[in-house]
Amino acid sequence: MIKVVKGNPTPEELAAALAVVRARAAVLASAPSGAHPVADAWSDPARLAGRRLPQPGPRAWGRTYWPA
Repeated sequence: MIKVVKGNPTPEELAAALAVVRARAAVLASAPSGAHPVADAWSDPARLAGRRLPQPGPRAWGRTYWPA
């Protein structure tokens, strides 16, 4: 069940939103069972970490943070 909790959408806006939800549900239903969707590259946490690895040494712990 879908409920509009804020605003007053027009019938066209509501139909467009429901079309997106139904299309997404159809894609997920047609996927083989047990298959995981492939994550996009932009959501890969390794993208934020950069390409340089911290150099070993006595102060290396200060360069091993995870960027937020």
